[in-house]
Amino acid sequence: MAKMDKSVQKTLIIVGGILLAIVIIFMFSKYFLYPSTISSTGTATIKVLPDMVSVYFSVDTKGTTAKEASDKNAEIVDKMKSSLLAAGIKDSEIKTQGFNVYPNYDYYNGGQRVTGYSATHSLKVEISVDEKDKIGSTIDAGVGAGAGVSYINYELNEENQKKYKVDAIKSATEDARTKAEALAEGAGSSLGSLVSISTSEFGYVPWLAASADSMKGSSGAEVATSINPSEQEVSASVTAVFRIR
Repeated sequence: MAKMDKSVQKTLIIVGGILLAIVIIFMFSKYFLYPSTISSTGTATIKVLPDMVSVYFSVDTKGTTAKEASDKNAEIVDKMKSSLLAAGIKDSEIKTQGFNVYPNYDYYNGGQRVTGYSATHSLKVEISVDEKDKIGSTIDAGVGAGAGVSYINYELNEENQKKYKVDAIKSATEDARTKAEALAEGAGSSLGSLVSISTSEFGYVPWLAASADSMKGSSGAEVATSINPSEQEVSASVTAVFRIR
């Protein structure tokens, strides 16, 4: 009988140990593998002033050969750059956005033939907002050389883009935590550690100051006087997941 008691005792100890292990595993998995979490999305909007005015030009030429179209294009671009430099624009402020030479086709009876070639050169002239008085002479220099003005943008330089991106994301992250704390408190819990966090792209795009249509028939000086940089908005969005306890 004593032997039976010891056997039962050992069995109970083993069963108790197994049950305790199951409870520990359950608690562990509940907290670490399937924890109670709360998710919140924070947003932030920052008002900023653009520091650049960028004038975008397009030089379009045609020729019977690719070389002829390209040579005509280069002639206009060279003339344009010389005029811009004479107007006080630095060479580093004149940037090529793209260059392309392509054939033109005439379609007939289900076939096609090359009728000539076109060359397109896109350029951008960056002007500091502090020197916006150069906008008029910049437009006149490009148009006078044979280029067309595509549009004009307000922009941020790379340094300020990075700065405002960091500022906006930080503010959005703080907003996400504040919302999560309120949600947890409202649910009768408290906010725990951060599980994950992600952000959408920084909400900055250049702001259109003038389009080709709005500038038709206007001189460089007239366009320049109509461009007045104003405060604009940049934004960021952050989604955070926290444990709650």
